[in-house]
Amino acid sequence: MKLVSYIRDEQEQLAAYIDGYLYDMDTLHPDLPNTMSMFLNYWDDAVPMVLGGEIMVREGKIKNSKAIPYDQVQLLAPVPFPTSCRDGYAFRQHVATARKNRGAGMIGAFDEYPVFYFTNHHSVQGPGDVLCMPDHLQQLDFELEAAMVICKPGRNIRAADADHYIGGLMIMNDFSARQLQSEEMLLNLGPAKGKDFATAFGPWLVTLDELAEFEVSPKENHVGKNWNLRMQCFVNGQQVSDGNLADMDWTFAELIERASYGVHLFPGDIIGSGTVGTGCFLELNGTGKLNDPNYQEQWLKEGDLVEMQIGGLGKLSNTIVRDEDDFSLLAEKKNMSA
Repeated sequence: MKLVSYIRDEQEQLAAYIDGYLYDMDTLHPDLPNTMSMFLNYWDDAVPMVLGGEIMVREGKIKNSKAIPYDQVQLLAPVPFPTSCRDGYAFRQHVATARKNRGAGMIGAFDEYPVFYFTNHHSVQGPGDVLCMPDHLQQLDFELEAAMVICKPGRNIRAADADHYIGGLMIMNDFSARQLQSEEMLLNLGPAKGKDFATAFGPWLVTLDELAEFEVSPKENHVGKNWNLRMQCFVNGQQVSDGNLADMDWTFAELIERASYGVHLFPGDIIGSGTVGTGCFLELNGTGKLNDPNYQEQWLKEGDLVEMQIGGLGKLSNTIVRDEDDFSLLAEKKNMSA
């Protein structure tokens, strides 16, 4: 099933997407919670009720007159208020290429353990405008990723069991302000300000039963489910990225094991895959300049339309919008050499 969060009467509303219509939870069953946060906390009880409601829709027992056309609502992120948001580093191709482009060899530690960082779970958004300050527009980048959400609590979850904690998958765009990111990481911290202003998810959360036909084995010596899902990104209609979720070296199950070591995970925690190979301008620009010294770098700019498409997960569209406030942190830097 596909779960959608949207704005109804100025409040968050959870619905199921069925054949172009959104069926609110209480339309499918009166006992279903109407927000994603509550739904995730009662996952095992709620999912069968939604599936039962979906059957009733397809049998004509629940009419689409009780639903809302999907294209007539303002979408939120499928999980609008996550309890936390981590982002992994799971694609070897992206890591190896990015390092090669800056003259560094592949780091052996990548193959020893998965890693992640925490991003700002209060800056999560769905499709639509992405509001950017002037400094964000200095080398603004996209990152093409998939993400999963935790649907039951756990601690010290073993990778062999971790797939049972995944509620579903969704598209993730980890917007990145590379100028802020590069300056901050000179001090071996970050990427904090380079990443904390906007992370987009959508258009819906797809439960794993709907992705069963796409399941593939993980890479050798790895544990957990993986999926053969093509990943693409388009900027202003031009394709710039092409990869596959099956190229993840570290699985979501292994990321869960790492994240939950000595730590409680909760329903509503999001974990991203990290960037797929070719999945950002930083990587593409580096490869372009390595092959051609005259290569012209590409970065996102005001007005650009960024569309991400992953097989089985839909399409996520965002437009870059400049904030009216012209305040700049980069302009405030202290010049200690003066």
